[in-house]
Formats: sequence, structure tokens, C-alpha cells
Amino acid sequence: MENSIYSQVVEIIAEQAILDVSDISPEASLEELGLDSLGIVESIFALEENFGIQIPFNSGDPEKSDLDLSSVGSIIREIEQLVLGKKS
Repeated sequence: MENSIYSQVVEIIAEQAILDVSDISPEASLEELGLDSLGIVESIFALEENFGIQIPFNSGDPEKSDLDLSSVGSIIREIEQLVLGKKS
């Protein structure tokens, strides 16, 4: 399942955090992985481009975003819903 949403999201986050894919766990927060606010925004842009989706993200105030950024796993779930058209 190399092209699964899970693996693609993990690869993008690993690239943005300059980490190995094996260093990314679903429980980890983006901050724990060393991503600052700019790195988070760049990750969101990369995810949008990779999946051809629009992510509801308030880059000015991530805490008020419609996207659950609390962990890698929550981001994966959000992307899955967007890709499958269950969330707009």
C-alpha cells in the first residue's frame, strides 16, 4: 500500500520536518516533530497539492482552523475525509 493516503501524508510531513519516514508516528504532534508555524503552513500547501484538495486551514490562527492538527493521525483522518468527499 505504498500510495495509501497514510503513507503519502507521512512522507510529506517527514519531508517538511526533515525527518525519516520511520520517525513519524500517528500520535506525534507537528510541534513534536519540529515543525514551526511556517513548516505547518508549508505542509498544508504540500498536502493540498499532492491530493488536489482544498484544506480548511486558517494559517493566521491555526487554533481556529477547521482542520484537526493535533496529531499526524488526526491529519491523516482529515485528509482521508477530504479525499473521499465526505468533508467540504
